[in-house]
Amino acid sequence: MSRYIDEHRGRFGVEPICQTLDASASAYYQRATGQRSERVIGDQQLLSAIKTTHEANYCAYGYRKMWLALKRAGHDVGRDQVKRLMRTNAIQGAKRRGKPWRTTTPDASATRAPDLVNRDFSATRPDELWLADFERHEALHERAEMKGLRGLPVAAGGSKLGAV
Repeated sequence: MSRYIDEHRGRFGVEPICQTLDASASAYYQRATGQRSERVIGDQQLLSAIKTTHEANYCAYGYRKMWLALKRAGHDVGRDQVKRLMRTNAIQGAKRRGKPWRTTTPDASATRAPDLVNRDFSATRPDELWLADFERHEALHERAEMKGLRGLPVAAGGSKLGAV
């Protein structure tokens, strides 16, 4: 954009070109001087502090804990600024908030169980199609033991199956 403005500034002037392009004339003049803005300089300094703090905390901190750690270290910085810098520089904590832990990586060379229903889970009548999903729900198992329901299976809502 700066090159375009430089090429046409003699004919139209800088301000009308910037207004037409919806760009800031002051930003054009700032770039023309070759000086970096205060924000860029501050961001680079803060990014250096973020990287140092991130490494010191075993790369486990997300933006919220990073923001708190930087405040404790004496940096007066906004949470969203830390979030923006971490995101643009691909720095993230050990676990993203709200996302489940990824504990396994699938083996691409492993043989998969055959799909006997071709991903069609609809049935036209009762007892036509039986499927199972094997999961371990430790919390529900513990809840059943606490209530003395050890021998009874527990459904997802915690109720007894087969009980009247």
